[in-house]
Amino acid sequence: MKYNHLKHITSAFITLAIVLFAHSAWAKGKKIRVVTSTPDLAAITMAIGGEHVEVTSLARHTEDPHYVDPRPSHIVKLNKADLLVVNGLELEVGWLPGLVVQARNKNIQAGAQGYLDASSVVKLLQVPTQAIDRSQGDIHPGGNPHFTYDPRRALNIAAAVEKKLAALDPDHKKDYAKNNESFSSDLGTVIKTYEDKFAKLSSEQKQVVTYHASTIYISDWLGLKEVMQVEPKPGIAPNPKHIATVLTAMRKQNVHLIFQESFYPKKASQKLAQLAKGDLVVIPGGTNVSDGQTYIKRIKTMADAIYKAASK
Repeated sequence: MKYNHLKHITSAFITLAIVLFAHSAWAKGKKIRVVTSTPDLAAITMAIGGEHVEVTSLARHTEDPHYVDPRPSHIVKLNKADLLVVNGLELEVGWLPGLVVQARNKNIQAGAQGYLDASSVVKLLQVPTQAIDRSQGDIHPGGNPHFTYDPRRALNIAAAVEKKLAALDPDHKKDYAKNNESFSSDLGTVIKTYEDKFAKLSSEQKQVVTYHASTIYISDWLGLKEVMQVEPKPGIAPNPKHIATVLTAMRKQNVHLIFQESFYPKKASQKLAQLAKGDLVVIPGGTNVSDGQTYIKRIKTMADAIYKAASK
């Protein structure tokens, strides 16, 4: 009897050990599934999460993040997500909330552990100080939402992502901290390098015209002065009268550089650049993560293109 009892106990321990081992192996092999609203946020999360995360961006780098076409695949990704990282400030208000509701994933709802609003951890620009309405164009009541164009703000986002990943996956907390340290160090070098380069430009060379009121964070970082926008109001298509006004300002102030994101119409900007004998620089709207581009590479490519035109 004692032998049989011991045999059962031994068998039970062996079974338990197998179960624990299997669970441990599954846990170690499981990646944190992260969904981000924009490709810049995806690239930052990839840099911090490394091999321990599987990241999907709902918006492509060629899409205007205000107007992303919702797809069934988005709902599937959100349903399985452990963490949702959003830009916030109503950038995604026209398409993301409905997808999150349909996904039926309580872990990624606002306020849940698997939810991160990047706008909550950065210093915001162009926050309205008075009442706004639709007659003023596409103005965000909480401030300008295009802060991932500024790598200095990306440092804050990276720190917040590290904290979230560590809370969800404490076993790899040290890895996330190490990745963030490396990312922040490399990005810090890039920030300083381009600040120094642009600081050497003349005041005239730093004057620019942009298409949409989405580039203020680039200009704030690089010390550029935005004279006007090609759009008469944010989100309102340019008309001949306003284009003439912009051209007059460019000629009067000797502005030779226009830059804009690739997803905005280029016809008006191209015409203005031609008439003002200047350059139009078209920058990507986000990191091309589908082709393996990193956030740092994206920032360098963008800054290089602007500097090349500004320094002529």
